[in-house]
Amino acid sequence: MGWSFTIGSFKGTAIRIHITLILFLVWIGFATYLKNGSQAAIESLIFISTIFICITLHEFGHILTAKYFGIASPEVTLLPIGGAASMDRMPDKPYQELLVATAGPVVNVIIALVLLLARQAFDFDAALRIEDPTVSLTQRLAAANLFLALFNLIPAFPMDGGRVLRALLAMWMGPKKATNIAATVGQCFAFLLGFAGFFGHPMLVFIAIFIYMAASSEAQMTNVMETTKDLLAAQAMETCIVTIRPEATLREAVEGFLASSQDELPLVEAQGKLRGMLSRTDLVDALRDTQPDMPIAPFAKDPSSTIHPEEPISAVLQALSATRPVVVIDENERFLGLLTRQSLAEIIMIRDIKPNWRFSRQNPFSRMVAKR
Repeated sequence: MGWSFTIGSFKGTAIRIHITLILFLVWIGFATYLKNGSQAAIESLIFISTIFICITLHEFGHILTAKYFGIASPEVTLLPIGGAASMDRMPDKPYQELLVATAGPVVNVIIALVLLLARQAFDFDAALRIEDPTVSLTQRLAAANLFLALFNLIPAFPMDGGRVLRALLAMWMGPKKATNIAATVGQCFAFLLGFAGFFGHPMLVFIAIFIYMAASSEAQMTNVMETTKDLLAAQAMETCIVTIRPEATLREAVEGFLASSQDELPLVEAQGKLRGMLSRTDLVDALRDTQPDMPIAPFAKDPSSTIHPEEPISAVLQALSATRPVVVIDENERFLGLLTRQSLAEIIMIRDIKPNWRFSRQNPFSRMVAKR
């Protein structure tokens, strides 16, 4: 995630802090200092920082449970609204998602119980005053962790409770329909939370926006994965691709882009071997600094992601960005075609109309029409 930096790692997962969290802590400290002095500001920052340590442990509850099922988590990012763990894929089975989703709140409950056992007493009325510095740090942290557990279990997708709801629904109605229902519930909750934010804490509005956008995004991704899960790269790739020789000039590259709507031109040798990708942005930068008759090879870059024609496209859905396609190459690195957002959108449109549509698996070489 942009605007974040790494502060450490654990079990192969980088722990990152977003710059907005630093700004949030500065704001909390400064506001408390103006109101109650330096001692109160220090105590407030210690309390908030400790809560974010608990949030990090919460996220590692998800991460370590997912790792048990073979799901890697390259990083977890701490934001003012909580933590966000990135996983390379979602659990394959509903019961796995159920366990991964509940692991985080369980960690918060365990932390609260440990704190209560250490104190051997709990004043419920005092603990509700989480912002009151006269209440002991132990009681406030215990209350905060119980609140985190309960709040995260609200059935609003993509929060933990929403994922629990989706997992339970998916056990008897399938992941696509379960995701749509859970996302709708999450979006309704986001509207209510945002409405409450206008009459209370403004932070609720930002949390509501995050929940709404995340629910929409994940529902869309799940629908794409379900619609395309049985397709191979050879069946979904675009093959009428304009390519260019590695020894071509920038002038020829301009002509190639004008002859197509592609965002990138593959550099392909006469034998069909891929030698790089030239984007429109790379071409514009090159024309600013060099003459049009210069060769394009020095300005080309490696493809962002590649896939074998016999691999399922689900393996590269996360890598498929809005601007950079996934390149389909065979075992000899010969260029076969491109997977793009547009081609996937067309497949999804066809299958929405005809859900049982089956795409043929012709020889990709016989379908490829490349201009060089």
